[in-house]
Amino acid sequence: MTNTASSNRTPHDGKLGESAYSRIEAILGPVDSELSRDYPGDRVGGQPVHTVYVPASDASADVPQRWGSVALQLLDSNPGVVESLDTADVLGRVRRILETRPIQDLRIDFEDGYGWRSDSEEDAHARAAGITLSALAADPNGPRWLGIRAKGLAPHERRRGIRTLELVLDAAGGVPGGFVFTVPKLRAVAQVDAVVALCEEVERAHGLADHSLRFELQIESPQAIVGSDGTATLARALGRADGRCTSLHYGTYDYSAACGITSAQQSLSHPVADHAKNVMLAAAAQTGVWVSDGSTQVVPVGTPADIEVAIRRHFGLVTRSLERGFYQGWDMHPGHLVTRWAATLSFFASAMPAAATRVAAYLDSSSGGIMDEPATAQALAGVLVRGLDAGAFDEEQLGAVSASITREILQGLLNRTVGGPSA
Repeated sequence: MTNTASSNRTPHDGKLGESAYSRIEAILGPVDSELSRDYPGDRVGGQPVHTVYVPASDASADVPQRWGSVALQLLDSNPGVVESLDTADVLGRVRRILETRPIQDLRIDFEDGYGWRSDSEEDAHARAAGITLSALAADPNGPRWLGIRAKGLAPHERRRGIRTLELVLDAAGGVPGGFVFTVPKLRAVAQVDAVVALCEEVERAHGLADHSLRFELQIESPQAIVGSDGTATLARALGRADGRCTSLHYGTYDYSAACGITSAQQSLSHPVADHAKNVMLAAAAQTGVWVSDGSTQVVPVGTPADIEVAIRRHFGLVTRSLERGFYQGWDMHPGHLVTRWAATLSFFASAMPAAATRVAAYLDSSSGGIMDEPATAQALAGVLVRGLDAGAFDEEQLGAVSASITREILQGLLNRTVGGPSA
């Protein structure tokens, strides 16, 4: 009996022809372009360890010095508890940071931390904020990143928020270096379209350079995580941000309250917080957009026992966030600077010896007992770059582990221009 299927086949020579490759390329070419555009890669290096929020009514160019001074007083007044947390011997570095550059990212707040005031009062504070931001941007020891959180996009407040943004920029004489404005309470993808349009219109009206305005999205609503259509609102929003969105910030208390969590249980470590932040992390992965954890309302004030509880709590929360891949968070009180820096420097200083040893082994093609892949080498390089940026260690200490490791080499690993046998 004749095999009909076999007899009807077109004769072949055992390999694909150019027409087959062309067919496949026609499908994958546009996909390659979209992936390259939407996922250019993580932006490792330069991310601040925190964002400090101060009400516009209390903002001035000496905020970093004032906060650093209060933080040093807390450190000196509670040596026992702070030293008990210092397992990596970083308190000397923490002290130097608090004395010189205690705040890396400052946001002047016109939203929840400021409240509703008369238009004339907010106008005055907006102009003062612009002058303050301009002075801080010119200070070599000032925050590298700075900006404002204006009122949100809801109908009753958006005109007020836009006016405040314009007044700040006018008073600052343009866009200060490192300036970013926070968009609170994202709930719908189209709101990002409106923010992009706002940036374009403000740039045009005020004679600012194209794409000089950048913003961050604050995730305070469940609708920002899962929309009514069942999709991840946030992931879609990032694709429509026109490259202007620098980071995503979690809003601890508004988000928890919107999920029905009672105030006593609202925390950075609550399961609803972990779910939201994990979605944020996944949505931002490989996009170049940073992710920031939120804040705690427990501050180190009161009795010695109260202060110790708050110190240990914040140190633990910061460490927990770092372990879960959130390298930035909010600080709402000067005392938080002590535990922010102590926990951050301890985390990276403790991770450095093993990470540097594995990177060195990867570079010289020896396993050292662990066979790392290029992606793992990249992750290890990221830990070391973040540690250098935070001040947890310096290049000399890295060189003591391996002379082959420099910041340039680490950056090459991150950019995939340097690698071991599998690169």
